[in-house]
Amino acid sequence: MISRHRSRRVLASVAAGIFALAVGAAWALPPGPGHGPMGGPHGHGFGIEQSLDALKGKLALNATQQPLWDSAAAQRSAARESGRALMQKVKDAMRAELTKPEPNFAAVAAVADDAELQGRALRRQVRDQWLNLYATFTPTQKAIVRDAVQQRMDAMDGFRERMRQRKGG
Repeated sequence: MISRHRSRRVLASVAAGIFALAVGAAWALPPGPGHGPMGGPHGHGFGIEQSLDALKGKLALNATQQPLWDSAAAQRSAARESGRALMQKVKDAMRAELTKPEPNFAAVAAVADDAELQGRALRRQVRDQWLNLYATFTPTQKAIVRDAVQQRMDAMDGFRERMRQRKGG
């Protein structure tokens, strides 16, 4: 009896670990603020959309740029919803496998891998649309973006240095 409970705990721990990895791989949302060189986690897509979002008021978009902005923002929202659906698909696959006496974690990993690939494609589409908008900017607008990105990078470097010092390294 004790061995049966122990093996179930081990299986539950393994399942939880795989689930965490699968959800992490499937997370298909566009990059969020605060990580990576321009705001995205691990630098995916450079987080250019967050950099531009924060500067919208300063950029004084012209009549040609505003529709591009609106389109990029709409695509970002659609990608976020698709990302949530992909994540739910991985969760559903994991829950279905956990109802079985011998879950097939390889099947869940395959679903997670597929979701990760789809998520990467979504992030690239969103990033490319924001980069296309950036390409229409005037030199003055590009300078505003450059300076803001430089400030973000400097702030992140400072943060990393403070964390390194706190950890004694």
